[in-house]
Amino acid sequence: MSGRSEFGRRTVSGRTVSVARAGGMFARSGLWRPGPPLKVVRQLDALRRWGTLLGGTLASAAARDPDVVAIADDAGELTYGEVDARTDRLAAALGRFNDRPRVAVLCRNHRGMIETLVACSKRGSDLVLLNTGMSTEQLVTVLRQQQVEVVVADSEFAGFRAAVPKSVHVITAGGTGSELEDLIAMAPAAPVEPPAKAGRTIVLSSGTTGRPKGADRHSRPGLSPLASILSRIPYRVHERMFIEAPLFHTWGYAMLQVALSLRATIVLRPRFDPEQTLRTIDAAGASALVAVPVMLQRILDVPDAARRKHDTSSMRIAAVSGSALPATLATAFMDGFGDVLYNLYGSTEASWVTIATPADLRACPDTAGTPPPGTRLAILDEAGDPVPAGTTGRIFAANELLFAGYTGGGTKEMRDGLMSLGDVGRLDEHGRLFVHGRDDDMIISGGENVFPSAVEEVLEQLPQVREVAVTGVPDVEFGQRAAAFVVVRDGAELDADTVRAHVREHLARFAVPRDVHFLDALPRNATGKVLRRSLTSE
Repeated sequence: MSGRSEFGRRTVSGRTVSVARAGGMFARSGLWRPGPPLKVVRQLDALRRWGTLLGGTLASAAARDPDVVAIADDAGELTYGEVDARTDRLAAALGRFNDRPRVAVLCRNHRGMIETLVACSKRGSDLVLLNTGMSTEQLVTVLRQQQVEVVVADSEFAGFRAAVPKSVHVITAGGTGSELEDLIAMAPAAPVEPPAKAGRTIVLSSGTTGRPKGADRHSRPGLSPLASILSRIPYRVHERMFIEAPLFHTWGYAMLQVALSLRATIVLRPRFDPEQTLRTIDAAGASALVAVPVMLQRILDVPDAARRKHDTSSMRIAAVSGSALPATLATAFMDGFGDVLYNLYGSTEASWVTIATPADLRACPDTAGTPPPGTRLAILDEAGDPVPAGTTGRIFAANELLFAGYTGGGTKEMRDGLMSLGDVGRLDEHGRLFVHGRDDDMIISGGENVFPSAVEEVLEQLPQVREVAVTGVPDVEFGQRAAAFVVVRDGAELDADTVRAHVREHLARFAVPRDVHFLDALPRNATGKVLRRSLTSE
């Protein structure tokens, strides 16, 4: 897929997905398979009226396959027809708070999460996806910044719900008898009309700065993103997709959109447990697993005897994204479960940029793959010029999935229509991408972004701390982990547990440094800048 463009031969290009090419992908997946004429007419009518809004995708799936199971979770199963009717009622119920209320969701993976997302789409409400790893302080800040009017939150987040401003309506979700279930049950059972204006979907950065940024994702993505996924990953209609990745992440949310487009059965569990994942794949006959790399590592950590108890032969696809996939993990997982692994690289702002197939990962286990149709990729130097194959530079990309900017203003750096991914990497002679890390000091731990400066600012509040630096160190399980290097004031006493507890109180749990080292002084250059590469535990 590499070719010439305005960036020359080191730009990997796939500008558009042709109708013929998209048709071939859709035909292979079964999307264009003939069906009962009346159902096909209803399906096409729903797509005509709604377009590719999340709510419209669900409505068209229900028109074609109303009796197919849409969601299977701890509470049981719901068909597409049932979810369509329930989300119509929930969309109507949201109207009691405002015509198009801005809704924030803090839920784990269960039917209530999906139904809220779909209902907001049907209502035309702006939707803010909250990260369950954030502190209450951070979450409340987001509510104010995003001017949220309604919060849907699982019952387990009682502390957060109690801290929500009084002007914001709170709806408890999760389980039978919840307020969300009551809203659905009491609302009138009548179809809803497509909104005059589509609501926005706001996906948050990890928020470790204490001021999470909201990325405005396109609510009407079209069919090209689906075609780009199907060009690399052989998903099929009526797939049984077990989505373990959090639905509030760009990755989990994107695969939810794909699943609804394929009229798949979406299998959900609220919390990840590696042996439970194996048990669920067996019991549900899951054909596809959507996860983050650390989950695969934990699955491999399950003792062989326990793993052999569960039949996972139904799994044709294991797709991961959200953090770096270690080469050793890629190989070990495929050795254990077959060549079923697909690795997607991207960002909250750009969604997926490259996809590595099992063949790619067998050839080069550390590759992030190649860009799918519709995506342009370039490796540029600091001057913005393309670099030769094998040379490391800054990663830039463009596709139809680029975000519309941050809700607080601003966007990412752009070069001739390509957006900076904030990473550095290289392309090989086959156009495969290899990501080497951030082009700044960002730490990515288990799929979450940790800003060292945010942790440093928090630790500097401790009176015992004279100076501190935080950096990322390699971690086999999480890709990276945060390490804090602390210089204590003369005469003061401080231990590692106090350091961790202080960060945990103010920031998300994934920002807490697992490694805490005490030094006499931080290494600095002549201008006083900390030499982070010189920070070691030795």
